Amino acid sequence: MIGSYVAVGDSFTEGVGDPGPDGAFVGWADRLAVLLADRRPEGDFTYTNLAVRGKLLDQIAADQVPKAARLAPDLVSICAGGNDIIRPGTDPDGVAERFEQAVAQLAASAGTVLVATGFDTRGVPLLKHLRGKIATYNGHVRAIADRYDCPVLDLWSLKSVQDRRAWDDDRLHLSPEGHTRVALRAGQALGVRIPADPEQAWPELPPRGTLEIRRDDVHWARQHLVPWIGRRLRGESSGDHVTAKGRLSPADIKTRIASVA
Repeated sequence: MIGSYVAVGDSFTEGVGDPGPDGAFVGWADRLAVLLADRRPEGDFTYTNLAVRGKLLDQIAADQVPKAARLAPDLVSICAGGNDIIRPGTDPDGVAERFEQAVAQLAASAGTVLVATGFDTRGVPLLKHLRGKIATYNGHVRAIADRYDCPVLDLWSLKSVQDRRAWDDDRLHLSPEGHTRVALRAGQALGVRIPADPEQAWPELPPRGTLEIRRDDVHWARQHLVPWIGRRLRGESSGDHVTAKGRLSPADIKTRIASVA
């Protein structure tokens, strides 16, 4: 039974898109920690989230992986490489080689290493042209998981996140419900009893007209796409001045989730 968990990664694992009442993000990893803590006696579980938004794989490997290895947890999750893959000209084969080095380092000290595939981006306007590149990287991730006996958080096959309600307004990060469904899928990958089906059908929505869709697209471009491009041109990262959440109490996470539910 898992008594300690460390989460390593970028904005996905930090929880961007799933804000708590204090301004900090919750996210799927925090939600998974609650599921795991509920299986332990009260107070007999430790959780640390080292993820920081905007980080590339080499930064995660240099800054977060050694810290996670020193903690030697029962479980470590590593979701990394996505920010590398979306950059023009990057080679998914090369990214995968460096990802394997990080997994090997973690596997030498952690009881279990949970790895994640990338999402199927066919419905994401900004990223749909990268679908083949992401699929190639996913193939490497699965092969690495086989070599190191890692459970796989399969996000590519998670059909429920193809719904637009699973995504934040920026269309790059999950919404609170999206993070919840990923946490449930992670629990499944670990063989944990989960309280709901991550593929549960969404309620029906009325159809949207062309004008409404176009208005949403214009709003998204102004509020999210243009600033994102600006940061890229300036060589800035959304995580330049962000520190990791660090060690968190599952009880505190529960309180934050309840306050925004």
